[in-house]
Amino acid sequence: MGTDGRYRRIWNQVSIIPPGKVASYGQIAQLAGIPRGARMVGRALGRAPAELKLPWHRVLNAQGRIALPAGSRGFRRQQEQLQQEGIEVTSGRVDLSRFEWRPTLDELVWGPRMLGASDPSSDSGP
Repeated sequence: MGTDGRYRRIWNQVSIIPPGKVASYGQIAQLAGIPRGARMVGRALGRAPAELKLPWHRVLNAQGRIALPAGSRGFRRQQEQLQQEGIEVTSGRVDLSRFEWRPTLDELVWGPRMLGASDPSSDSGP
């Protein structure tokens, strides 16, 4: 499978991270079936079409830190979006023991729409 197919799998996983939860780049790679693909997740998010309205802000590094340079516009935007969802961010870091997404098998198989959540494609996004 080419890069496009892997990117689609990554985008699908990111799209189902629920509000108020975060995932690491590595976790998303594993869920997308791309072991050791954390860097690819970053590239895929950077190349995601805007119309997908992915909750990119819910993806952090393995230590729960915002991966963008501290003080940058992107860093501030990500921090604000996380805080708007009730996620506490301290010095660019999120407590993964409190906010890490631990998907159920149903979430992974059926996605949020089958579980009664709103359709993420109809969300105006953060």
